[in-house]
Parts: sequence; C-alpha cells; structure tokens
Amino acid sequence: MITDTLQNLPRYRGLHKNLDVAIRWLMAHDPAALPNGRTEIDGDRVFINVMDAALRDAEGAAFEYHHRYADLQIDLTGSEQWGWAAAGAEDKPYDGETDAGFVTGPEQAAGTLGDGRFALFFPGEPHKPSCRTPDCDTVRKAVVKIEMLHNKGAYLE
Repeated sequence: MITDTLQNLPRYRGLHKNLDVAIRWLMAHDPAALPNGRTEIDGDRVFINVMDAALRDAEGAAFEYHHRYADLQIDLTGSEQWGWAAAGAEDKPYDGETDAGFVTGPEQAAGTLGDGRFALFFPGEPHKPSCRTPDCDTVRKAVVKIEMLHNKGAYLE
C-alpha cells in the first residue's frame, strides 16, 4: 500500500510498467472531467472507473482484495476513510470474474482521501475503501485499475 499526494505520484514511476502508464495518463489528464463509468487507458491493463459512491460505516465492514489488479483510489469530490489490513479471515471467497474477495480482521492502517491524496492498494492487500468521514456521506471518485498479476498469480513484467 502507498498513500501520498497526487503531486508526488510521479515519484512511484518504475515500480511496474502498468503503473507507469497510469501515472503518465494522470499527469496529462484530469479524471474529474471524465463521465461516470469505465474509461480505458490501455485496454484491460489500465482503466479508470469513475463513480458516485454512497459511503458506509467502517466498523464491521469487510476488507476487499484483488488478485489481478491494483486499485489507485482518488476522491474527486468529498472525502472518505480507508482501512488496510495485513491479512484476514475469509468472509466471501475470491471470485475471478469480478477479481474480488473479502476478508475480516483487524485494521493495521487507516487514512483519509480527498484534498489531493491517493491510496494505492496492491494485489493481495486487504483494503476497506468508501467509509464515511465525519463531514461526508458520499463522494465522486476515480478508481484506476492497474493490472499487475496474471490470473495464475505471477507478477506481470
């Protein structure tokens, strides 16, 4: 997991070729100008889902994880809390069609998105996005999906 400001996003170039594609695109375009829905940057390797999201209570919410994609989460309006866990007990098994599974367990890190901050959750990292902040119940957000793993679990080069 990486959390930082969008201004510092270029510092993470070189970690993965598909992350580099996402960074280049984000430095040249404004995701807030996109319509809701999916916008392809590099086919299924890098794309953005823009959405209006109702936020949920963090307490009792399960952590999601992915095998194929990293999630680069950016709030376009409003702010949300996020949580991260090193591991958890299976709550809902991984589904390869949706590239998502859910676990429960203790939260080891948390933070707030909005005001130009992002959170990048790598494949296999349990994370809990879209949680209420004291002043916000809904957000407009962009989730950049960055392919990093083959379906067999091997890192892409």
